[in-house]
Amino acid sequence: MTIVILYACSKGNGELIGVQGREEWYQPDPFGMLFIPMGSYNMGPSDQDVPYALTAQTRTVSVQAFYIDQTEISNNEYRQFVYHVRDSIFRKILADDREELLITTNEFEEEYDEPILDWYAKVKWNEPEIREALEPMYYNPAERYMNRREVDTRKLNYTYYWIDFRSASKRSNRDALNGPEGARHAFSLDRSKFIIRDVINVYPDTLAWIHDFTYSFNEPMTQNYFWHPAYDDYPVVGVSWKQATAFSIWRTRLLHAHLAELGSPPVNDFRLPTESEWEYAARGGLDLSPYPWGGPYIRNARGCFLGNFKPMRGNYIDDGGFHTVKINSYNPNDFGLYCMAGNVAEWTSNAFDESAYNFAHDLNPDYLYDAKDEEPEVLKRKVIRGGSWKDIGYYLQTGTRTYEYQDTAKSYIGFRCVMTYLGRAKDDNL
Repeated sequence: MTIVILYACSKGNGELIGVQGREEWYQPDPFGMLFIPMGSYNMGPSDQDVPYALTAQTRTVSVQAFYIDQTEISNNEYRQFVYHVRDSIFRKILADDREELLITTNEFEEEYDEPILDWYAKVKWNEPEIREALEPMYYNPAERYMNRREVDTRKLNYTYYWIDFRSASKRSNRDALNGPEGARHAFSLDRSKFIIRDVINVYPDTLAWIHDFTYSFNEPMTQNYFWHPAYDDYPVVGVSWKQATAFSIWRTRLLHAHLAELGSPPVNDFRLPTESEWEYAARGGLDLSPYPWGGPYIRNARGCFLGNFKPMRGNYIDDGGFHTVKINSYNPNDFGLYCMAGNVAEWTSNAFDESAYNFAHDLNPDYLYDAKDEEPEVLKRKVIRGGSWKDIGYYLQTGTRTYEYQDTAKSYIGFRCVMTYLGRAKDDNL
């Protein structure tokens, strides 16, 4: 019997030299994001706990390097997400009859289990047959206002997936006790158990401008804020925590598809920031300052307010705003980030617990809880940070934390995304 031993082709005279021929790789800066270096800081209140809520204590934490959006996500940026979902549904409907809109095999001529949409296939949207096929996606005649043919936003549902790494990492899900001696043997679980599927309607709650306030006239904001070009560069609002999470997953897929076309490896996912990341970025390197711009004051030397909030006893226009303002308004902090205080409060990824600072780790602190629809409301609380156009100055402080429920959408809450940096620091790539 002949035994054949195959060796990988390599040079090095039998020495351990690693896999050869791998190209050097440098992290590209995501468009619209700024790099925040790793660091340690004192997380928590820098001033008196005005409401005596006792939900935060000062503690030293360390945060890994990451990218963060320079501004809050705008109406126009979120609209790209809405359009993508709309067009995907349109093409999927049409693909039932038009195979040319589908890609059925990959570059190796292997068939996909499920065909994927061909985004580059030309569609003549004004063809009578296409209009007829897409008619179910529009409001029926009885629901149309002024006889306008508009897409039924209730049907703009996005299916997305995420991996529950925390459940997958539990020892009970990785190992099993077998044998009379109690020896531990690894066994393989079906990975699909940890791939979570969810469906969310992506259209913002434009009625938030009305239901958030009693006896207040905000109908023009409901009618125009999300769609009119005048508000393109204003922060998107009326987006729930789950919608913001879905947006981050869609944004990841969008970038990864582009990188795959270029033959470049993927990068870390876009996601909502943790509390500790958000506060670290908001402080802009000023450890003991209660506000992102530095110092204990909310006005500059000329007496002008430095953020969009509810000044004094309610003079909403005294800071230059009224409702929201453009996402690049006021001066950025020392990291170059705009509106880390005021304009809109921002979702973070973390669940809210009054005692989270007491049990969360001091290395990338992170407290998560995936609340199901049927669970108590108290478990659906998610941390929001930064204060908004309708909040008093206390909520603009970098160390102030409060919450909103994950399945609610408000006219004063938006978000921005982060991405963990691949590596320790930018210097490592030089």
